[in-house]
Amino acid sequence: MTGTRMKASILYISYTGLLDPLGQSQVLQYVIGLAPDYQMTLLTFEKPEALRDGDQLSSLAKQCRQAGIDWHYLQYHHRPTLPATLYDMVMGVRRGRQLARSAGAQVVHCRSYLAGLMGLLVKGATGARHLFDMRGFWVDERVDGGSWRKESFIYRFFKRLERVLFTHTDHVVSLTRSGASEIAKLRYLGVPPPVSVIPTCTNLDMFQPHAKVSGDNESFTLGYVGSAGSWYMFGEVARVVKLLFETCPASRFLVINRGSHSEIHEALLREGVDQARVDIKAVKFADVSNEIAKMDAGVFFIKPVWSKRASSPTRLGEFLACGKPVLTNGMVGDVEADVNETRTGVVINEWKQETLEQALAQLVGIAREEGIAARCRSAATERFSLQTGIARYAAIYTSLLSDNKRSTD
Repeated sequence: MTGTRMKASILYISYTGLLDPLGQSQVLQYVIGLAPDYQMTLLTFEKPEALRDGDQLSSLAKQCRQAGIDWHYLQYHHRPTLPATLYDMVMGVRRGRQLARSAGAQVVHCRSYLAGLMGLLVKGATGARHLFDMRGFWVDERVDGGSWRKESFIYRFFKRLERVLFTHTDHVVSLTRSGASEIAKLRYLGVPPPVSVIPTCTNLDMFQPHAKVSGDNESFTLGYVGSAGSWYMFGEVARVVKLLFETCPASRFLVINRGSHSEIHEALLREGVDQARVDIKAVKFADVSNEIAKMDAGVFFIKPVWSKRASSPTRLGEFLACGKPVLTNGMVGDVEADVNETRTGVVINEWKQETLEQALAQLVGIAREEGIAARCRSAATERFSLQTGIARYAAIYTSLLSDNKRSTD
């Protein structure tokens, strides 16, 4: 769609705010990439505390204008949980319909479950095609993360809405092949909707390998990036850090995280980790790559529960793009296959002391291998390239627009 041809109009709804680091990584990067070929209207939900950062708000608004993105946002409400969420959904449907009509949206691209439900009502009012970019089995993630109980009303309520989503969408994007397989098993679907697999992608221009910022061949910096609560097993990470400090006197632990610093300190203290060798920072998204450059390897563990079969951790692509191998666990999305097939780290499926000791020794060895940075970068380019992800979304748009044209002929 180039030259003088009119661009197709896409309404992109995200319940994740653009002011969140995840929104900048996993919403803005895609929308900027799609904007040259599509008329992109973006609706997000922003947290009140984030909106108070006027400089960041102004900077992102300018970035969107320069990219040709028409960005609108509503305030996110957190409590009380169900009423606040329903209120946000009502307001999102109302604004979404307005934006879809004014922009003549032909596709409504919905990132996550709540946005997907809003999008179905926008579809019903405007006739736009519906793309459910599911990001994971969100309802069951709430249980596995400890937020909801499986026997609760709110869980049963949203499981019913999940059925509505899968039944009425026109196309589904799953982050993993494992997630796509689980969708195919849903008995109530009959004929499942088309499903495309697009993993969590990384902007390879922003995340690049660099020479280690400091240290020598004897030192070793283990790194952690992102959230540490909910289904992330930071207690086990703390055990690895303790082992590292015991076996490598010149080692350090660098954490890049927003909002959980006290909880991280407490978890490390429980394991007896020397806090003097730990750095915990909150940095802007644009500066994360520079911090990863200070690391020799990354570590993260995620609860190996059913809902995580559809998860693709953002940090995996970012570590690999920066040339850093990882220590992680299997039974989460396609992580085990991605790491083992590309030989870019160590995957474990148990957390016994002996297993952790062996895995840590392997990780240190891999991190010091000749050519490991190039191997990690190659894996990121092959499996997590943002440009490849953008091209796959564009192909889905083309398919949906073609279907829409046939239905109106």
